[in-house]
Amino acid sequence: MTRATRVADLGEAGLLAAIGGLLPRGRHTLVPTGDDAAVVAAPDGRFVVSTDVLVEGHHFRQGWGTAEDVGWRAAMQNLADIAAMGAVPVSMVVALVLPPAQPVEWVLGLARGLAQACGPLGVGVDGGDLSAGEGVVVAVTVHGLLEGRAPVLRSGARAGDVLAHAGVLGHAAAGYAVLAAGGRESAAAGGPVDDELVRDFLRPRPPLDLGPAAARAGATAMMDVSDGLLRDGARLARASGVVLDLDPLTTTVPHALDRLGPAARRLGVDPQEWLLTGGEDHGLLATFPAGTALPAGFRRIGRVTAGEPGVLLGGGVPDVAGQGWDHFGG
Repeated sequence: MTRATRVADLGEAGLLAAIGGLLPRGRHTLVPTGDDAAVVAAPDGRFVVSTDVLVEGHHFRQGWGTAEDVGWRAAMQNLADIAAMGAVPVSMVVALVLPPAQPVEWVLGLARGLAQACGPLGVGVDGGDLSAGEGVVVAVTVHGLLEGRAPVLRSGARAGDVLAHAGVLGHAAAGYAVLAAGGRESAAAGGPVDDELVRDFLRPRPPLDLGPAAARAGATAMMDVSDGLLRDGARLARASGVVLDLDPLTTTVPHALDRLGPAARRLGVDPQEWLLTGGEDHGLLATFPAGTALPAGFRRIGRVTAGEPGVLLGGGVPDVAGQGWDHFGG
């Protein structure tokens, strides 16, 4: 097989055989890929399930990164949803839509990216489906275990709780802006910091271990920040019927403002815009009872109060319509 070999040249059976040896088997997988369905152990009788898709031209562009990057990102954005429930991811299945002319090497790179994300975590890639189509679509469904704990929902925040965040804010939005301004050449021109922001967009690193840690610490509500702090914060506020009162970013995340500053100045953007509305970092937004010792990695960014559900920023209510990522609104 050469780098010019196309999906159509191998056919479905050949492509499955080429992919199969690259994918990891999870620590809870009893029957891996190869049968009509996989079998995965569920020690406490429950599964947490989430699914998501990446669509070429909408969520990624092949010229911006490698196939490994796409596989990594497809895995991580789903693993973060499991962590946000306070669960531990254990298994995923992946469905691919591929043009017949798609190079096989790109598909194998995607499989390697999935393995790079899942293998060290003990998460099995336990099957899926292949189909032909006009463009590349990567659909991932991931399962997780609660390990005897109750799930942490969006609806549990109460007035008096502390609002906290783990992970990074604004990096993916900044990396996307750098790429949109001129591709990898723009990142190189901006120096190491811009290049690192691009890597954070292409390969997000959600704090997966902190989801279960937050659950063990007594988190009352939690969610993955995938569509921006304001938009996702408003979702949590509405689900819980509370107000999320954000402290000034200059006091809660000054290091993030410093990190984003050079790229923001070069592109003429207020870095606070990336921090508040940028999605796809896949950090964790959580609330904890007052006086709780926050798990290492979480930092306080505000408080929960009573009132009309929403987000307060600097004493005012930001207009979240059009803020953050919307799959149908841009």
